[in-house]
Amino acid sequence: MSRNYKFHNPEGLYFVSFAVVEWLDVFTRNEYKNLLLESLAFCQKEKGMEIVAWCIMTNHMHLVFRSINGQHPALLLGDFKRFTSKAIVKEIRDNPRESRKEFLLERFKKAAGKSSNVTGYQFWRHDNKPVELWSNKVIQEKIDYIHNNPVDAGFVFRPEDYVYSSAVDYSGEKGLLDNVLVFQYFG
Repeated sequence: MSRNYKFHNPEGLYFVSFAVVEWLDVFTRNEYKNLLLESLAFCQKEKGMEIVAWCIMTNHMHLVFRSINGQHPALLLGDFKRFTSKAIVKEIRDNPRESRKEFLLERFKKAAGKSSNVTGYQFWRHDNKPVELWSNKVIQEKIDYIHNNPVDAGFVFRPEDYVYSSAVDYSGEKGLLDNVLVFQYFG
């Protein structure tokens, strides 16, 4: 992996994107997106994850965050991904309304078989591509990119109309996740 895609500064603000294996569209169901939100809220309250922006798409997630309680950001993100991986696979397995259950579980099992450090099921791809955000202009560019993702995908006309994103918070309203640190750039 390139040196540019590592968490070098433990106190830095980072933009990360991570996807479901094979870019499978898992987050078409709200119950799976809600598991991610619950886990983000837990990481905020219990692990010192400060969230500046986030967005859950059908097969991936974007996040701008920093670790404020001394835990290395790579470990914090790793904890989040490990927990959500297990929780979502369990939810898929136990969901009587999940018509894609066998297909999804088979794909996760196959992905785990290709990985030397995963047993059972692999939900998330291993790459996060963390980028430390070094200037206010770059921070704003990444936030805009995250919030425009649902617009570019054709889900909504305006970023703030997409519920599973912090764009609502940036429009002055209250979003689904508490304590989003709204960044203001006056450049």
